[in-house]
Amino acid sequence: MSEPAKAAEKKKEARTASHASEVTRPGFFVKLILMMLIDALGLYGMFTAYLVKSWAVLAVLAVLIFALNWVYFSKRMIPAKYLVPGMVFLLIYQVFVMGYTGYVSFTNYGDGHNSTKADVIRGLQSQEIRVPDVKDVPVAIVKGDSGLGLAIVDPETGVIQVGDKDTPMHEVSGTYAAGMLSMVDGYTVLTITDLVQGNMQTEATTLRVPASADVNDGVYKTDDAVKAYRIKPRYAYDEAADTLTDTETGTVYTADNKIGAFVDTDGNQIKPGWRVFVGFDNYMNMFARGDLAGPFLKALLWSFVFAAVSVLSTFALGLILALVFADKRIKGRKIYQSLMILPYAFPAFLAALVWKGMLNTDFGFINKVLLFGTRIEWLENGLLAKLSILGVNLWLGFPYMFLVCLGALQSLPGDVEEAAKIDGASGLRTVWSIKLPLVLQSTVPLLIASFAFNFNNFSLIYMLTGGGPNYPGLSYPVGESDILISMVYKIALADKSADYGLASAMSIVIFIVVGVIAWLGFRQTKTLEEL
Repeated sequence: MSEPAKAAEKKKEARTASHASEVTRPGFFVKLILMMLIDALGLYGMFTAYLVKSWAVLAVLAVLIFALNWVYFSKRMIPAKYLVPGMVFLLIYQVFVMGYTGYVSFTNYGDGHNSTKADVIRGLQSQEIRVPDVKDVPVAIVKGDSGLGLAIVDPETGVIQVGDKDTPMHEVSGTYAAGMLSMVDGYTVLTITDLVQGNMQTEATTLRVPASADVNDGVYKTDDAVKAYRIKPRYAYDEAADTLTDTETGTVYTADNKIGAFVDTDGNQIKPGWRVFVGFDNYMNMFARGDLAGPFLKALLWSFVFAAVSVLSTFALGLILALVFADKRIKGRKIYQSLMILPYAFPAFLAALVWKGMLNTDFGFINKVLLFGTRIEWLENGLLAKLSILGVNLWLGFPYMFLVCLGALQSLPGDVEEAAKIDGASGLRTVWSIKLPLVLQSTVPLLIASFAFNFNNFSLIYMLTGGGPNYPGLSYPVGESDILISMVYKIALADKSADYGLASAMSIVIFIVVGVIAWLGFRQTKTLEEL
């Protein structure tokens, strides 16, 4: 045997021995059990997706299961074993969420449009009304070869009819006396006692018997086994014409697949409708159409102002306090430093509720005590509500900036400040030209993160002002102090008018804005690193 062949044989034997040793390790059995559980869960998901005919989900699950088994049972994929868990969670909780949000933003998904057209038709056809001009008739619950049925009698003519869920009403012989049916040919008349003893009450009260062979004549049913009444579907669907006819009024509604609803000639819609693709309509409604365009643009501007002013004000106050209390000549500075972070230690949403009470127009501490009873509408006036939000956020946010700046100042090399003093730089000049650039170099990423946080600072807006005061007459309950994220919340969860498509479109705008700001901010960070 040649030398290359011997080397290959040795490598093969080494791989075989390594594989055999791995199989005998306890870790292998743990991995095997975990993968069996994952495979079982994946197969269950695939089976469920097959039942509901969700082919995309089924395909994705199949690919994921194959990839996971290949990675964790292949010796060539060792690096991937550590990357795959993070990648899977990234795909599920980030990529999928963003992708699905983007998809919903191009639909009319929301209250009244949250299902398919077939579901809507079935739901509308299940709506029933009593047939007009048909009086209630005496009824008896009967039992025949096909199960339970209804026997009715016309009090005026004495004609007896009987039928069951599969057999329309037809005339039969029987005995009707003293307002009761006591005998029906071919059937056994059941009493209330018979129904109770046989546990057939629910079956009897839910029984529906066709009035005739024509489905438009409706069905008979009874609620008390004494009187029966005739009902029919509220809407009749014509599949060929794709129309619904209101059997009560005769109005014809045509399916409009552009808006996902049945509409009449005057444009009136039947609710609910169904989900359809509407293209860029939601984005156009935000910026140019309807009554929401103006409030949306104002909320977008206010979101930028709120985030920028919050970051600048909290950073400025935090830096000033950090410069003061970083001076070792101040006695008891550790106590002061501890006191500075108290607002940060208190839960923000509770602090916002406390401030809401303090800013109350009639009973708040600020108006009642500090301003000697002056009635200032801090939270009811649009401008004052925004100023109140900025003030409360300054109180909540400066301790964080204080800690960041204090840590950055304490990490600065002392020889730089000594060199500045030797060169004759004043204290203000030292701060502006030396300390501030060095602090910014390490804090700019945190400022960018703070901007993104405040741009989506939902809890403060919701707890303090609720987004109010609301704009009058809008189709959605949005207000002057709403930022984009609180506006999204109101539109997505508004009573009787939730619009998930529009809310998703706004979420995409928020994502783009925050992403662009973060990108520009990190580019600026690289510039600061060169200073």
